Amino acid sequence: QVQLVESGGGLVQAGGSLRLSCAASGSIRRINAMGWYRQAPGKQRELVATITSGGSTNYADSVKGRFTISRDNAKNTVYLQMYGLKPEDTAVYYCRLGQFGLEYWGQGTQVTVSS
Repeated sequence: QVQLVESGGGLVQAGGSLRLSCAASGSIRRINAMGWYRQAPGKQRELVATITSGGSTNYADSVKGRFTISRDNAKNTVYLQMYGLKPEDTAVYYCRLGQFGLEYWGQGTQVTVSS
């Protein structure tokens, strides 16, 4: 079993910054991919950014240049540093871990950007 616990969400003004963290525990394999997804009200969940255990990253076009994903493999933790936040970034942000064909999700953390 794998557990994911997110933290760091909150309310911020447009142009501000936030840093999300996601700590994984349980049966974590050495090779895996972790990432952040988000879901705004009335919309489908969408990819924000992913990072492999080797450090390869992928970003949604809408966040490139503003968000940075990173991870600490020793702590099984992934981070999402968000700069230049916009009202359209408002959503529940979910952490995901994928390994050996299985996926695990966190409970989500709310990010609200006011204009």
